[in-house]
Amino acid sequence: MKLSHTLPATSAVFDDPNLVSAAGLVPVLALADRAGLRRLADEHLSVPGDKGANAGLKVASLVAGMVAGADSIDDMALLRHGGMGRVFARAYAPSTLGSFLRAFTFGHVRQLDAVASRFLTNLAAQGGQAAPVLGDGSGGRVLVDVDDTIIEVHGHAKQGAGFGYSGVRGLNALLATVTTTGSAPVVVAQRLRKGSCGSPRGAKRLVADALKTVRTLHPGQGKPLLRADSAFYGAPTVGAAVRAGAQVSVTVRLDPKVKAAITTIGEHAWTPIEYTDAIFDEVSGTWVSRAEVAEVPFTAFSSKKATDRVPGRLVVRRIPDVNADKKKAAGQGTLFDTWRFHAFFTTTDPADLDTVAADKTHRGHAIIEQVHADLKSSALAHLPSGKFTANAAWLVLAIMAFNLTRTAATIAGADLARATTATIRRKLITVPARVASSARRVTLHLPTAWPWETAWSRLFNHGCGPPATLSA
Repeated sequence: MKLSHTLPATSAVFDDPNLVSAAGLVPVLALADRAGLRRLADEHLSVPGDKGANAGLKVASLVAGMVAGADSIDDMALLRHGGMGRVFARAYAPSTLGSFLRAFTFGHVRQLDAVASRFLTNLAAQGGQAAPVLGDGSGGRVLVDVDDTIIEVHGHAKQGAGFGYSGVRGLNALLATVTTTGSAPVVVAQRLRKGSCGSPRGAKRLVADALKTVRTLHPGQGKPLLRADSAFYGAPTVGAAVRAGAQVSVTVRLDPKVKAAITTIGEHAWTPIEYTDAIFDEVSGTWVSRAEVAEVPFTAFSSKKATDRVPGRLVVRRIPDVNADKKKAAGQGTLFDTWRFHAFFTTTDPADLDTVAADKTHRGHAIIEQVHADLKSSALAHLPSGKFTANAAWLVLAIMAFNLTRTAATIAGADLARATTATIRRKLITVPARVASSARRVTLHLPTAWPWETAWSRLFNHGCGPPATLSA
């Protein structure tokens, strides 16, 4: 590709009042309206004073800006250019939206959490093509993942900023996602915490909130499986999950009790698994692998009172120690193989998930890291305010934008259902259009030969088409 020499661009003028740069916001905001975003915000938010007036419109403006790519308060100005005023009404100025966020208290953030959970439930209840956002209803396993991440911040004016486990100065965001068969993850609970806090702080409450939302989204679909890393292996978090009717699969620290349990595993109990550098032997139907798994019965938190003890099994994966291999290569072989062990505690039924299947399912917990990366490349690239509660509200709004974008992509087609937010935005949201009106009808003129025209039209027809006919 190169610049055209036959029609050189001699000038550029920003003078067309009928152009919009993000025509995809039209069907996306229509979808948000159908899911009751503005209504829910008006019902549940009680931000006082003139700053909190018209909360539904302000929440919708912030979510729309994030869907279109805004990652700061100043970026919300993208809602007020060209012909945006002809297709959207009451888009607030960035300064007004910033004042709205700074008026939040912790109680208002919790009210916004309630809006986010109900908004997600309504998105799932859209029916038809929107339903696969939260699974295809085939009865597959519901997987809930919990993990935290550090959102880096700069400057000394950020309330709550500090150095956490990663050594990065920032604020700590705790998330819970839900994934089902055939669906990409969506976020069901979130909480912003100070940067220096430990990972399990507040996890008990968040797990309870997340599983309550999951029960609403997936009624009668069996027990969900909560997956987490070793930072969340504790009686409060695991107990909250068990009391909420969930199974757990949580990585454990190799403390003396766990090491003692591993030593009881016989050498013939280990089974090779599909892992890095593994080869499948078609003759025997087994994997030839250096990674092996085994399990042993185990009771978690046995030193605590009886009501806190959780019976289950300890699944252990072992791989040869890398340093031992280097010593062998240098002619310093050991008398016996040295292994590295990775263990996790699970309450799943062995008849449902055997040792190999349980290990493979647990390793799928890494999917939440993709959600972290997706959010940080979108609205969570920054936490824009110096006030902690404003940033906490920003996190919740970013989650609503993430879930709304995921819903829109699933409606648009299977090819985009698992795409990242950046890909969805590029193909469906930031599509330029010229606004024209005739006979009281507004028409968006989009580029010809747009590669994703079919997907965009499907989303537009779903969000802006006539309401579905009710069956008798």
